[in-house]
Amino acid sequence: MAFSPPHDFHLLAAMSNLKSQFFLDPEIHFLNHGSFGALPRPVFDVWQAWQRRLERQPVLLLAREFHALLRTVRERLGTAFNADPDDLLLVPNATFAVNLVARSILLRPGDEVLASNHEYGACDHVWEFVCGKSGAHYRRQAIPLPAADTETMLEQFWQGVTPQTRVIFLSHISSPTALRLPVEAICQRARDAGILTLIDGAHAPGQIDLDLSAITADFYTGNLHKWFMAPKGAAFLHARRACQPWLEPLVVSWGRLPGNDDSLASRLQWMGTDDPSALLSVPAALDFMAGYDWPTVRQRCHALLRESLAAISELTGLPPAYPLDGAHYQQMGIARLPATCNIEQVKTRLYDEFRVEVPLNDWQGEKFVRVSLQGYNQPEDCAALLAGLRALL
Repeated sequence: MAFSPPHDFHLLAAMSNLKSQFFLDPEIHFLNHGSFGALPRPVFDVWQAWQRRLERQPVLLLAREFHALLRTVRERLGTAFNADPDDLLLVPNATFAVNLVARSILLRPGDEVLASNHEYGACDHVWEFVCGKSGAHYRRQAIPLPAADTETMLEQFWQGVTPQTRVIFLSHISSPTALRLPVEAICQRARDAGILTLIDGAHAPGQIDLDLSAITADFYTGNLHKWFMAPKGAAFLHARRACQPWLEPLVVSWGRLPGNDDSLASRLQWMGTDDPSALLSVPAALDFMAGYDWPTVRQRCHALLRESLAAISELTGLPPAYPLDGAHYQQMGIARLPATCNIEQVKTRLYDEFRVEVPLNDWQGEKFVRVSLQGYNQPEDCAALLAGLRALL
């Protein structure tokens, strides 16, 4: 089920002519890869092949091959992310994994869970729900924009730590602001202080190099359907070995049978009858990126994004949200919009009149456009956005 890249992939990568490898509407300037991702055609073909194989003999795949097949997927991810496959659990999405961890940790009245003010809203809701039931408190520590250097951001965040801090929950790359947070330094300091860490890496796999052993988080979850370009329904949770016994399944199923081994996958992987095709297609996404020299593709996307963010700042006269020549962002970034901008109206008109798909949002009282570029994007996509903003602002 592996994808075989074309013989001329080096030439294709150099030309950055990848749009034909995706199903995206050619009439749309798609600058919103960060929301749900987009699936390459070769990976889609592998996904469909797994679905056909499942329907040809469901008992064989689900009852006899399931665990061995998913073990192979975890081994490929372990190699890619420098992690032991036995410390990886395959899950539908990162929000599922956050639920799994948050609802397994025993919080008591007065305990605190500390996050930044850059977190994804759905995960904020998870912690608010869990803390509301336990009497714990969910705190958000501000990391202001424009973003500072790594050491300063670390100290800004650490000001929120108190003797009651039990858990730190933090995005690796923020969804609303695209800011890359210093999770490595924060996890190390938290470990020294005896504080549990859960890192939401929804936007990290495929967008940046990921070394789970170097990050040293107690728990790390990442989506594979976004920048990693696997089908929707593919994500992972990495759990430090000492923390794995705490995890309780959100769905109790056959993994709780007496006599089963106590490994992470044996206890938690099987949640009942489901279609594992998306997870089984993850190696095809790895093969696709390897075949198209993805580090070079990512560099090209970053360079194009830098030019676009600079052009939007020049247009609006507003300062960048972070240093454009720093490592604060990768393939996704935000640019400020005027305070008078009606973001719902501008977003609708960008799509209807300029055929630009891009999110606009209000964060901490400021208005932003979030641009996310993947290998299929070309300079004309960013030019269409700039033309639309120039006309509408």
